[in-house]
Amino acid sequence: MSLSSQHEEVIVVRADCEVQLIDTMELRFPLGLEAEIADLVASTRVELNLDDVMVLYTDGITEAIDINKVQYGLDRLVEIVKQNRQLSASEIKEAAIADVKRHIGEQKVYDDITLVVLKQKY
Repeated sequence: MSLSSQHEEVIVVRADCEVQLIDTMELRFPLGLEAEIADLVASTRVELNLDDVMVLYTDGITEAIDINKVQYGLDRLVEIVKQNRQLSASEIKEAAIADVKRHIGEQKVYDDITLVVLKQKY
C-alpha cells in the first residue's frame, strides 16, 4: 500500500495482532488545500500480508465525545479493530462505527465520521 500526504495516523493490525501506527506527518502537505500539489507531497509504502488490516479514519471518530465530554480516542479504535480483525473489512468497519455510536450515545455529532477498512486477502 502506498500512502501519501498528511492525515491521521494509519492503523495497521497484523494477522498476529501486532499493531503498527503509521505517522503521516513527514508526508508533508495535507490534501485538498492546493490545486497542484505534486511537488509538495511525499509518500511511503506499507507492506500488507495475508489477513493484515489497515484502517484510515478522520478525526471525527477519535474526537467523538460522549455525554461526559470524553473523546472516543485512538486506543479504543485500535482495540475494536484488534478484537474484530478476523472478520471481513466490511464487518470490521461496521463494528467500529457501532462502537463509536455507542460511545456518542445521544450526543450531537459535530464532525464527519469517516472510516476506511482494508484487509489483505491474497
